Amino acid sequence: MKWFLVGIFVALIVGLSWVGMRRTQGLTGFLLGNRAIGPWVSAFAYGTTYFSAVLFIGYAGKVGWGFGLSSLWIVLGNAFVGTYLAWKVLARRTREMTARLDAITLPAFLEARYQSKPLRVAAALIIFVFMIPYSASAYMGLSYLFEEVFKVPYVQALVFMTVLTGLVIVMGGYIGMALVDMFQGILMTVGACFLIYFVVAAPNVGGVAEGIKKLAAVNPALASPVGPPGLLAIASLVVLTSLGAWGMPQMLQKFYAIRDEQAITRGVVASTCFALLMTFAAYFTGSFSRLFFASVPVWNGRPNPDVIMPQIITQVMPEWAVLMILLLVLSATMTTLSSLVMVSGTTVAVDLVQAWLFPEMPKQRVIQLVRVLCAIFVALSLYLAISPNKAILSLMGLSWGTIAGAFLGPYVLGLFWRGATRAGAWAGMIVGAGTTVVLAFYYKLDASVVPIISSASMLLSLAVVPLVSFFTRPLPEEHVARVFGEAAADERHTEPVEAMGMGGVLELD
Repeated sequence: MKWFLVGIFVALIVGLSWVGMRRTQGLTGFLLGNRAIGPWVSAFAYGTTYFSAVLFIGYAGKVGWGFGLSSLWIVLGNAFVGTYLAWKVLARRTREMTARLDAITLPAFLEARYQSKPLRVAAALIIFVFMIPYSASAYMGLSYLFEEVFKVPYVQALVFMTVLTGLVIVMGGYIGMALVDMFQGILMTVGACFLIYFVVAAPNVGGVAEGIKKLAAVNPALASPVGPPGLLAIASLVVLTSLGAWGMPQMLQKFYAIRDEQAITRGVVASTCFALLMTFAAYFTGSFSRLFFASVPVWNGRPNPDVIMPQIITQVMPEWAVLMILLLVLSATMTTLSSLVMVSGTTVAVDLVQAWLFPEMPKQRVIQLVRVLCAIFVALSLYLAISPNKAILSLMGLSWGTIAGAFLGPYVLGLFWRGATRAGAWAGMIVGAGTTVVLAFYYKLDASVVPIISSASMLLSLAVVPLVSFFTRPLPEEHVARVFGEAAADERHTEPVEAMGMGGVLELD
């Protein structure tokens, strides 16, 4: 029965990818769905890309165990900063400016905004290299659950997931991914509701009020607004997982592809509600994990917080509900992985090979290269996920901290501030990414330290870009005017004035 339902799920995913393949034409269609994606599909695409097995397995387990109910601060951060404000602040400007500059990737936008091809190359390399740890962490989370539910060895589950993810990407392109995201978003919504109900109703918890009372009996700090690790630790996780979304290419890509401003207005509500449900389901249920175990469960002879949620799920749920949660996590992971793989393969094919090495490469050949690079990326992620002694929280923190640290300042300030310079963008990228990489490896990817380092790198990126820009040469005014859509407006006003003389000036005013 279990494998039958998973088989139906896989068949539906492959079928939707095939439909996407039939509807995809050209490079822009393959990468952005011709910038014609509607509000509901865009909202689900953003939300399902945001939340994967990293949330439901890694973060829900480890953060819930360590912080208790104070992990709900992350729920508010993800829903209102990572989703609502991201849509309200970034979506319209991103859609307009990337279309104006004909940029279909984040590195292409940085090149066009700051007139620097080397900046584009560096950005593409950062994305491809540091997306791999995030992809590996998502594979790991799902594989732990597969092993717990199906008793399938961890490595076999990893291989199954990599093959399935690669198939979806290679077949469907962005349209196929968007259709799959919509379907999987619905499954995730239903599954999240079941997860909350069964965990809260379990005898170990006994309802919300009783569960909070039991949690306080274990440790009063677990039921307080600030958990045992302290304010700095929880604040860093809020910044990492919320503000970090503003600098992640796979998230921003959803704004490139959305159809119009009306779609943005409707999409922001749907996306925020979805984010609120997903994060609440994960962190609220994870916060009760100490009521199920006296100590962190052991996996392969070592305590491993990444198996907390898989074991809770199999303990408290009937078989059909366990399958629903499995499909929830499978859906969340596949959509995230699809976006990661697509963005990573695209950056190398479009921003390195085509833009730098072979500018005359035909678009159809670029699409073929994207598919090949996606397969390479998946294989590298699989290799890292198989490597022993890796924690999901550490890998995800390294990835988000490096990538968001590199791009948050150059991208966000580049969208809104005319004064951002090329040197400022370089400084923000180097300081943001470098801070995370150097300090994270110095502390040996310690899961308690990496989120603090990563959060600091993002804030440094936002601070360094204006600091350096104030003291470095500005970009040409005519270029800045074109970037912000002012050149066309100036031309429309100038032409009648030149033809009509002073009377034209008065008439226009």
